[in-house]
Amino acid sequence: VIKCKAAVAWEAGKPLSIEEVEVAPPKAHEVRIKIVATAVCHTDAYTLSGADPEGCFPVILGHEGAGIVESVGEGVTKVKKGDTVIPLYIPQCGECKFCKNPKTNLCQKIRITQGKGVMPDGTSRFTCKGKQIYHFMGTSTFSEYTVVADISVAKIDPAAPLDKVCLLGCGISTGYGAAVNTAKVEPGSTCAVFGLGGVGLAVIMGCKIAGASRIIGIDLNKDKYAKAKEFGATECISPQDSKKPIQEVLVEMTDGGVDYSFECVGNVGVMRAALEACHKGWGVSVIVGVAAAGQEISTRPFQLVTGRTWKGTAFGGWKSVDSVPKLVTEYMSKKIKVDEFVTHTLPFDKINEAFELMHSGK
Repeated sequence: VIKCKAAVAWEAGKPLSIEEVEVAPPKAHEVRIKIVATAVCHTDAYTLSGADPEGCFPVILGHEGAGIVESVGEGVTKVKKGDTVIPLYIPQCGECKFCKNPKTNLCQKIRITQGKGVMPDGTSRFTCKGKQIYHFMGTSTFSEYTVVADISVAKIDPAAPLDKVCLLGCGISTGYGAAVNTAKVEPGSTCAVFGLGGVGLAVIMGCKIAGASRIIGIDLNKDKYAKAKEFGATECISPQDSKKPIQEVLVEMTDGGVDYSFECVGNVGVMRAALEACHKGWGVSVIVGVAAAGQEISTRPFQLVTGRTWKGTAFGGWKSVDSVPKLVTEYMSKKIKVDEFVTHTLPFDKINEAFELMHSGK
């Protein structure tokens, strides 16, 4: 058993608490990882807020991490002690019907236990002050050591800087993949990206790499426009700058609507606007943001009858074990940006400040 520091969420709506936790050794087909770097994501904040129906407490959150394998359980063959890895919240077992189908990346092998905050055998590897602590998204990167299933880990280039490539564990991969895998953006197309946070910037990067000729960024926070343009946005607009609904503004700007739109906010009203900003006959709108539990999307069916397509994406459609090492290689060869997404680097005990910076849009 390893004793180490972790940020524990004891209950919903309260700040994280830095505690000493015990991390049990990995069982069969499990891997214990020394986490070197982790990022914070709105999904962590969503669960912490109490709005997540799958949220269970006390829990160690975090799902954008990178580290070094400390030890492996019985039967683990793909990684060994000392390997550099990124834990994966969407695993890839290679055996279930989802993994065998090229149309999806949603491996279901450990979905049920992962959603309940436990390892595949139904138990937790974390204890603190005599209490069992739940796992989160199969990763729990807000701990100096974590245990994950062996199908939830990608071995990457050991030369990669872990304080940067941890972002490929969620946000950057999600946005980039939404553009290149889910939407399959074509050269010369016009795109609209709603929400210019980390995921939205990654979508812009993907649209630019795919050869889009016009990329319109949409956000209420104008402080985000300069960064969006660095990533490839050709122009940025705010829904508050016009009395008309934003979808009407975009339809007018683009002679009938955009070829591709992306919702990176998690707001059902914005999801509708993104669909309705698409061009009749061929427009494709991709939902990337995660809306709160119980919310529903709506539009007039005529929007779809007249040739628009509504799609969704999780982790950008990447089959995780296969794709994450390739994404690291693309970063190392400067095909995709990663460093530019990092705004602040803080010590672990300042994790609550990191959440404050995220909520303030900084």
